Amino acid sequence: MLTTVTTAHDSTDAAVVVPVRVRDLLPRDLPACTWSGSATHLRHVERALARRAIGEVDYLAVCTPVDLPVAIGGIDYRTRRDAGTLWQLAVHPALRSCGLGTLLVRAAERRISERGLHIVELAVEEDNPRARALYERLGYAAYGRAPDAWDEEGPDGSTRRYETICVLMRRDLRMLAPTTGPAWARSSVRTTGTEPRR
Repeated sequence: MLTTVTTAHDSTDAAVVVPVRVRDLLPRDLPACTWSGSATHLRHVERALARRAIGEVDYLAVCTPVDLPVAIGGIDYRTRRDAGTLWQLAVHPALRSCGLGTLLVRAAERRISERGLHIVELAVEEDNPRARALYERLGYAAYGRAPDAWDEEGPDGSTRRYETICVLMRRDLRMLAPTTGPAWARSSVRTTGTEPRR
């Protein structure tokens, strides 16, 4: 269901509400996730999906009513035995600042909690203050810094090693407020016809 609300009689600005839901990311979804990164990145996601079969990871997708992923992210249970580690979080560029990242993180936290774990960790690049601000708003606290590296695909298709410094962040899920029903898995996103806030 799509609802459009025009803000003024002769205005071109409108608010659009689109229901979304969170589910497991599936291999068949990958061709619709090219917005999340390069072919190299999608191969890493595909390998992560294979690890899900043996319980090492979960990989979630926030999907539109036509079942297209608009936000995706993984949870690795092998990085730390007593924690779930969020990684490869991505939101469709056209839908950033609409609450999808928050919905994805909260759904991942629920998944981690369902496994009986109480700690969620993640790493965010030092030069990504927007993402770090989101995690801080969601209750994550920095506890250190560490180098990180991964393969990155260039415009010419070549692969190079990308190296960076990340801020390590953590949240204790025992601080989660109780919820009722499956509201964490279903939500709606409001977008506007105006430029995104910077």
